Amino acid sequence: MKSVPVISQAISPEEEELQLKRRDLTRMEQDLAENELELSTLKGELHLFERRYNLVVGVKYTELDEVKAQILELASRLYPRSDDFRFGAQSARERARSSARQSGELEADALDEEDFKPSESLKKLFREVAKKIHPDLASDDKEKALRHDLMARLNQAYDRLDEEAIQAVLQEWEENDHAEKSGTLGTQLVRMVKKIAQVRKRLQKIDDELTEIRNSGMYQLMKKIESAGEQGHDLLQEMAAGIDQKIDSIKSKVRDLAGEFD
Repeated sequence: MKSVPVISQAISPEEEELQLKRRDLTRMEQDLAENELELSTLKGELHLFERRYNLVVGVKYTELDEVKAQILELASRLYPRSDDFRFGAQSARERARSSARQSGELEADALDEEDFKPSESLKKLFREVAKKIHPDLASDDKEKALRHDLMARLNQAYDRLDEEAIQAVLQEWEENDHAEKSGTLGTQLVRMVKKIAQVRKRLQKIDDELTEIRNSGMYQLMKKIESAGEQGHDLLQEMAAGIDQKIDSIKSKVRDLAGEFD
């Protein structure tokens, strides 16, 4: 008995192009989730470092601003005709007030976590959720607005290392109807091309953000302090001690000026 040859069903050029674009988008979705994770992780690390820096070093600058204001105010009283001392004292006092407000906010927001070290399971969950909800995979403006809100909440939850909050974002997404919109092949192809363009643009923006962060002074300081820590040096405390010396020196001048005024 002769076998009947199987005739493969030919697909149109549009169908073939759509399949290729879908494969391209699938690969890009993985890159997008990975890069979003890298950016969010880097921001989390830098955010924690900035809080540590402000709590250890920033509060010292607050005290330094205060004693600078005191010495300029005394100098202004000793030399009342000097506009430089008067304006300098006013400016220094305003800086001291601003520094004190910022210092108070930092103390209210006490530093709880010791390190920003997301677990591999948390990173995996982030990638999974980011791939599903990313705004640049939206088909229309209404869906994009929802995705933007969920993506912001995802990043905030990840910054807090809050797995439950990330799961809540995922659950909210899955409770909504996100069935792929149909339409003609041409319409589907146009949507696919648009998504790919949006994802490509976002990937470039992430790359630019990563470069900007890594070139920032705060990031460079973080890496310098990390490197010093590996050598057994607490550079933050050393910086704070250096400011303490300046404060003591200025306080000594304040006492001398106060004595002259009396």
